[in-house]
Amino acid sequence: MASVALVSVISLVGSLALVFKKEVLEKITIILVAFSAGALFGDAFFHLLPEMAANGGDIHAWLSVVLGILIFFVLEKIICWRHCHVPTTDEHPHPFGVMNLIGDGLHNLIDGMIIAGAFLVSPALGLATTLAIVAHEIPQEISDFGVLIHAGFTKKQAVFYNLLSATAAFVGAGAVLLAGGTGLNGYIIPFTAGGFIYIAGSDLIPELHKETAPKESAKQLVFIAAGAAVMWLLKIFLE
Repeated sequence: MASVALVSVISLVGSLALVFKKEVLEKITIILVAFSAGALFGDAFFHLLPEMAANGGDIHAWLSVVLGILIFFVLEKIICWRHCHVPTTDEHPHPFGVMNLIGDGLHNLIDGMIIAGAFLVSPALGLATTLAIVAHEIPQEISDFGVLIHAGFTKKQAVFYNLLSATAAFVGAGAVLLAGGTGLNGYIIPFTAGGFIYIAGSDLIPELHKETAPKESAKQLVFIAAGAAVMWLLKIFLE
């Protein structure tokens, strides 16, 4: 629950969008995105999939990996396909902003389930998965905050509703902890691996490809490697 609380508090990071200039924020965010991609790949391939394999890794587990990919694909489609043709005002925030909150709430619910499931397997796996989620949540929350402001929410509303949606993680974690020992982890761990692989490969990496300058691309590669290295070091020293 402490790990879930940490991930939830990360939602306040979005307010940094009010502090930094747009150019500076973009440079910081792209570095965080690169590190996040490496961390998610690292957790999936160094921690989650080996754990799945150690516990049998039958066809149902691999189906859960595919399900994780598909669920996150659908979740992003729900967020991106909702549009409103009514002009944005304080009295009428765009439903895109509302859908972003709903999608973020579902995402946080799943994050809570993932964290609880990982800790039920081992503290080391729980810590590694928490760090991978935190790495992803920081640039994500900065982006979400910008979306809400663009959709017509005030700054205070954006902070409040972002934090409110983050509390869904406690619901997800609580549900998994209550169901602990029922064999649910045999599906949560591979589902998490699939979700992480999808987010890193289909969401974060394409974002990095938007920058083509050799120097910036090299910097991205360094931070992707750094994210993966952190997961590898956790594998060595904690397990």
